[in-house]
Amino acid sequence: MAMTSLLGLGAVRRLPAESRPLVRPGTVPAGIVHLGLGAFFRAHQAVYTEAALAAAGGDWGIVGVAPRSRSVVEALATQDQLYSVTSLSAGDARTRVVGALAASHAAVADPARIVALLADPAIRVVTLTITEKGYRLDPATGRLLSDPSLDSDLLGDQPPTTVPGLLVRGLLARARADAGPIAIVSCDNLPSNGRRVRGMLDAAFARAGRPDGWVRANVTCPGTMVDRIVPASTEATRSAAHAALGVVDQVALSAEPYMQWVIEDDFPGGRPAWEAAGAVLTDEAGPWERLKLRALNGVHSGIAYLGALAGRETIVDALEMPGMADAMRRFVAEDVAPSFTPPAGVSVVAYGASALDRFANPAIAHRTTQVAMDGSQKLPQRVLETIGDRRSAGATPRWGALVVAAWMRYARGVADDGRALDLDDPLAPSIRAAIAAAPTTPEGLADALFGLTAVFPPPLASDEVVRGLVVEWLTEFEKHGVESTLAGL
Repeated sequence: MAMTSLLGLGAVRRLPAESRPLVRPGTVPAGIVHLGLGAFFRAHQAVYTEAALAAAGGDWGIVGVAPRSRSVVEALATQDQLYSVTSLSAGDARTRVVGALAASHAAVADPARIVALLADPAIRVVTLTITEKGYRLDPATGRLLSDPSLDSDLLGDQPPTTVPGLLVRGLLARARADAGPIAIVSCDNLPSNGRRVRGMLDAAFARAGRPDGWVRANVTCPGTMVDRIVPASTEATRSAAHAALGVVDQVALSAEPYMQWVIEDDFPGGRPAWEAAGAVLTDEAGPWERLKLRALNGVHSGIAYLGALAGRETIVDALEMPGMADAMRRFVAEDVAPSFTPPAGVSVVAYGASALDRFANPAIAHRTTQVAMDGSQKLPQRVLETIGDRRSAGATPRWGALVVAAWMRYARGVADDGRALDLDDPLAPSIRAAIAAAPTTPEGLADALFGLTAVFPPPLASDEVVRGLVVEWLTEFEKHGVESTLAGL
């Protein structure tokens, strides 16, 4: 793609009217710091916030912070903090530039600046999309992990390098300045994400040996549920944005049209009028979180592992496999739906069916291996909690076991046709070591991975019914391959 002019303030007037930002960067003072400047935040929370600003005003510009990467920050700086999101559906594409960012920074370049931002009285909301591993919590127990970088942040005085370290330093500085109350809001797919953030802060302050009385009195941690499919950007994404806008966007995004945000309304320093942009404000986000984690994210993971094993590159390709959609519908109807109480008036089965319709959007090329990343961190809340709840009720969660078996087979790093699969997972060394030391049988694989207590709670790992179901599926995969196993259901 030939480099013409870059997206930026100077190009806004030349954009098609329907593509122009609702808010012009530099005109709205910052009131939010967002940690995690990735694609999902820019296609979700930033879009909601810009729409809220356009509808109701306020001083709620966003300062985006990338904890480690500099590349997105550098690209946004050359584009006056502007970027585009193309909403894709079958036969339709709509591109719009987003202007919610007031500034962006790389924490690794100047952590002291981020600490100062967190202590600034103008900042009253901090939002987070740092993925499961960014919280440094054990996925099985929810306890704060012990690792050298985190311990160094909490016990030393050098610049912080982890998100918990940044938050502790920032909140300590805010308390010293008595800079007013603030909400710390997780927008990651974690069960009870608000309570987990509160637990992370409590544990981090305790490990640091720092008083937390001010934090308990002035910091809230509202829970949320977030939803939008945002695939990884490619050259095709950037080319589509260029064609729609007439300028180059180095950090262009694409996403499905659908998006949802459910937020517990507990903001002591105020908040944007997100409800004016379509967000749901509620007293309790838990039922919505479980609905999405189990009936959408769990299904998404199942399709990803099974599809990647069968050599399917995208989620759409995987869903077209004979038997795949039926297996996922049965997973939702027979295992997920009876496992929890959904929000009032919501059918879990209907919600799951709508999720499958969204996954089948041919315009969203969501790679199976991208969805399969970090499986050890995602599996507990997406699938294992469903299985545990069904076993507590005396049920036999056959379809949940299918997803677990698919993850175990995927973890070997080999597709059914012999091609290598990249195990992109923070526990990859432990997973590989466990598999290498085990017999190369379905039973050996199951026993090796059930032994990972960081993934499988001991009661579930020792459940002979669950083990038997998983071994049964692994045996079918070994004999027939994933594709034939699904087709024969």
